[in-house]
Amino acid sequence: MNTARLSISIVAYHNYKDIEVAIETLEKYTSKEIDKKVYIIDNGTKDINENEIRKFKGYINKYKDIEYIDANENLGFGKGHNLILDKINSRYHAIVNPDIIFKEDSLSKIIDYMENDQSIGMVIPKIVDEKGELQKVYREEVTIYDMFIRMFCPKLFPKRMERITLQYKDYNKEFQVPFGQGSFLVIKTELLKKLNGFDDRYFMYMEDADLCKRVNQISKLMYFPNTAVIHKWEKGSHKNKKLFKYHVSSMIKYFKKWRIKSNK
Repeated sequence: MNTARLSISIVAYHNYKDIEVAIETLEKYTSKEIDKKVYIIDNGTKDINENEIRKFKGYINKYKDIEYIDANENLGFGKGHNLILDKINSRYHAIVNPDIIFKEDSLSKIIDYMENDQSIGMVIPKIVDEKGELQKVYREEVTIYDMFIRMFCPKLFPKRMERITLQYKDYNKEFQVPFGQGSFLVIKTELLKKLNGFDDRYFMYMEDADLCKRVNQISKLMYFPNTAVIHKWEKGSHKNKKLFKYHVSSMIKYFKKWRIKSNK
C-alpha cells in the first residue's frame, strides 16, 4: 500500500452543509502536490432523512480522494475518528471539525513546519472566528478548579480566565501548547497510532485534552502562527442540557484518569 502524505478525518452528525463548505475550501486551497485521503465518518445516519444522506453522498462523490464511512451508530467524537485508525497509511493526519473553513493552503504550511522540526508531534494553527478574531482554543493543562470557573462563573474570575486561555502569550510566535482544542489538529500518523488515537471512553468532550496531554508526554504540541483556519464554534454544551451532561461526565472521567488536583 502506498503511503499518502496526508490523511484527514471529519466526523459527521447531521451537519452536512458545514462539511460541504469544509470540503469545498479544503479542495480549493490545498496544494494538488499533496497526496491526501479524506475520511468522513457519519455518526448520524440512523436518525436522519435518507434523501439528505443521498444528496450528501452525491456531493462528496465528486471528489476522488474522499471516502464516506457509515458508522451505523453515534460513536461520539473520539471513537468516530478512531474508526479509521487502522485504515490510514499516511505521514501526517489532520483531525478536522465539520465547521472548519479553509482560507489558504494551511495544511501544506503545517506539514512543512513539522518536517523542518522532527521534535514536533502535533500542531494547532491560528484558529479564528468568521470575523478573523483569534479564538480562545489554547489552554493551560486542565484542572478541576479551572474547569469549574470556565463552565460556571468565568466573569467572576477574569484574570484567572485570561491565564487559563493563555492570553499572556504572543500569538505572533510559536509556542508549546498544553491543551489545544480538537477542532483542528495535525499529528504525525505514527504518533497517533502509537497513542492508539483518542481515548474513546470519552463520548464527547475532554478527549482532546487527553490526547494533547499524552502527546506532550512524549513529543510536543506546538502552536503555529503562520497560517489560520476559520472555526464557526457554536459551543453546544453551553446551550444543550444533554451535551452539558456529556461534558460533565467526560470531566469526571478525565480527572479520575489523571488524578489532577486543582492549582489554587
